[in-house]
Amino acid sequence: MMPDEQKLSEQYVQDSFHSYLKSSLTHAKVEKLIEPEVLASAEGDLMITGPALCLYFAALRSTTIPPSVPLPRTSKSSPPRELTESNCPPTFLGFLRVWASNVPRIQNLEPQHQHDLARVICGLSHLSDPLNPTIAGIAADLRAVAIEISQRRSFQDRYATDLQAALDAGSNGSSLKVKASFVPPPVYDGPGSPDAKYGGKHGSPPASPASVFPPRTPSPALFPHDSPALERIRQILYAALGDVLAGSKTLGRLLKWDPPRAYFASVSLAILEVATRAVQPDGSVDGGFGMKLTLHECPEPLKPLMLELGGIGRQAKEMRNQDTAAAVEAAQRGEELIEPRMDRVRKIIQEGVGYYLEASNATRESCGRRRSLEGRSVAFSNRINALALNISKIKTFQERQGEVFEILSAVCGS
Repeated sequence: MMPDEQKLSEQYVQDSFHSYLKSSLTHAKVEKLIEPEVLASAEGDLMITGPALCLYFAALRSTTIPPSVPLPRTSKSSPPRELTESNCPPTFLGFLRVWASNVPRIQNLEPQHQHDLARVICGLSHLSDPLNPTIAGIAADLRAVAIEISQRRSFQDRYATDLQAALDAGSNGSSLKVKASFVPPPVYDGPGSPDAKYGGKHGSPPASPASVFPPRTPSPALFPHDSPALERIRQILYAALGDVLAGSKTLGRLLKWDPPRAYFASVSLAILEVATRAVQPDGSVDGGFGMKLTLHECPEPLKPLMLELGGIGRQAKEMRNQDTAAAVEAAQRGEELIEPRMDRVRKIIQEGVGYYLEASNATRESCGRRRSLEGRSVAFSNRINALALNISKIKTFQERQGEVFEILSAVCGS
């Protein structure tokens, strides 16, 4: 690598990514990894699955050591170019490092296990039995990068075009065209941001028809916008923001240079706080001060939200118990304490999945003590981040998201 190599422009890298994303979605449709009706309705977490598949196919195409991304030519006469660590824009460097750390692992899989990986990324059952033990960790890393990509306004504004291109591919000029109904969720970018478009006092876009929860769940357009249950969930989540933001220097920095990331990180941390402290054994949520909500009180379309919140709470409790047991065992053996997984989860939510690579430029093998092979910390943060991303599609949260930034500014001193 050439350390003084000129950096590629962010726009060029974004254009290249969306070019590959269109072909990846088309390939997934042909391979029946994603059904056309899912592409059209953007059900479930397609905003995450699409970019993750793109990263998977890019890994299969990479032929260099260290791994690099072959970029599409801008014209027939232009020379071939590759995205490397030396020419990658700083904004995307963390994404590239996490992706590159997984390329050898993906390429070393047997073909049937590579197909299993693609299916796991898409939320489908694997075909091999048993599942290769490295696949869960790889999928978690790719989905984590995809989540961070999907939080970017520049991605959201172009995703409907990518979906439409995949739907149109292979239509053979049919007059009956299926139109992608994806509408990006709003992101509050602040008055000084070049991407400022929606959120807070700037208004909200039309409600997205994309599903808020796992596939085949009701569209946000069908949610009862004046539901007392939905309003109570919003109040409980926002009430938890002050607790999770107090003294958070990371979120204060994020708010200054990347407001959308600060928004999603704050909501994700609030979800984790509520899930661990307010979810009761019977599945109800008790936010204190009379803010209690039972599963029975929830309208049917909102029950998946409550169930997922409860699932996150149970998984967090298990992780805390495991952290405690590991700490006791290490102390008894006189060994150095390993960073608790719950701490890693919070760091991933705030700083991104590449924080551990950016901090030490270490390979996965050298930081194996900090992460399990299956990437359970990454997978858990993905679960929380996905819920936060999907919650942003609900109209009630869209219309009131400016309150998050008021709390952020007040607590973080911005």
